[in-house]
Amino acid sequence: MSRTMISEKLDQAVRILDEFEIDMWLTFVRESSASPDPMLDLILGTHCTWQSALIVTRDNKKIALVGSLDAQNIRDHAPYEVRTYVNAIKPDLLTLLRSENPDRIAVNYSENDALADGLSHGLFLLLQNYLEGTCFAERLVSSEPVVAALRGRKSPGEIRRIQAAIGETLDIFDRVTDFVRTGMTEKDVAAFIRGETEARGLEPAWDPVHCPGVFTGPDSAGAHAGPTDRVIEPGHILNIDFGVRKDDYVSDLQRTWYFMKPGEEEVPEPVRHGFQTIVDAIRKAADFLKPGRMGWEVDAVAREWIVNAGYGEYPHGLGHQVGRKAHDGSTLLCPKWDRYGRTPFRKVEEGQVFTLEPRLTVEGCGIATVEEIVLVTREGTRFLSTPQKEIYRISSQKTASEPPAVT
Repeated sequence: MSRTMISEKLDQAVRILDEFEIDMWLTFVRESSASPDPMLDLILGTHCTWQSALIVTRDNKKIALVGSLDAQNIRDHAPYEVRTYVNAIKPDLLTLLRSENPDRIAVNYSENDALADGLSHGLFLLLQNYLEGTCFAERLVSSEPVVAALRGRKSPGEIRRIQAAIGETLDIFDRVTDFVRTGMTEKDVAAFIRGETEARGLEPAWDPVHCPGVFTGPDSAGAHAGPTDRVIEPGHILNIDFGVRKDDYVSDLQRTWYFMKPGEEEVPEPVRHGFQTIVDAIRKAADFLKPGRMGWEVDAVAREWIVNAGYGEYPHGLGHQVGRKAHDGSTLLCPKWDRYGRTPFRKVEEGQVFTLEPRLTVEGCGIATVEEIVLVTREGTRFLSTPQKEIYRISSQKTASEPPAVT
């Protein structure tokens, strides 16, 4: 991540601390290349070797207290006032805390947000040991609201990068439409997508084992599984879950195809109805999605639409935030299920970027799903991805024995 972007996020962090009346945000790490705190990618852009304290204060101080040999690397990557130690961090850390005298010190632990939970248990115990006998031991609070706001409220520069990743992904999907045909396997399609990704100098947005996820026909492996040797057959629905990383930001989109049977001139009504139900659910959720709505309320709009159309509930949340990671930010558009903790009750904010990705089963054909990406604005939402409004049809005349179209 560029130094300019890190500086932008650190300045944003100062404003967020003031908003939540938190005097200091302390990110405490060590050997972070082996055990990274998820926030380092936003506020540092490199790693620390020894015990290190990255501090941002409500009155706009940015201080990095690090082992002496890490100093130049920190200066090269982020605009901190760098202070160093050789023997032990404790004396200098206590001196710094006494000088600033913060009433509330946010540290990175959280029961609900994995991205705000980067402080390991061992480091937390070590920090408590350092603070034992001081007033600061009782002033530690969770950084969850700070992290949620910092990761969620995308800057104009972040939005531009997300849009660039989206554009690459949609272009690759277009090439898939030209390439794919019956007789191919899920692995064949995935290999084509990986080749397109590498040719552009890009990386997959998440674990390459299942990025892309390619699923054809009924009884497929399902979400978060890798491509298999299942063969695409006439009458199958194919869906692909895929995104790329470009300039440190990612996309996460899904598209759906139908493979015509010999003699079919139109997509069968059950497939058309299922797909249109998904498209309508996304539009209704997008229309409802506004600052101040709670995540579970947005999910309920799409969920109820699909259930009322006669389909079963999708077994996941409607959407998650996207940014530097495919799952980026703690506010989720999800039902009030125990596995989601408190995240369904967080309020949507202007500047957040969400996926909208309901799904349903078309019996005998497969899964109909679309995943779009939207930006929350002051007035409502703006689609960052060009929505798929019709299912992509692949002619029954196209088979794997034919050479792929030249693109």
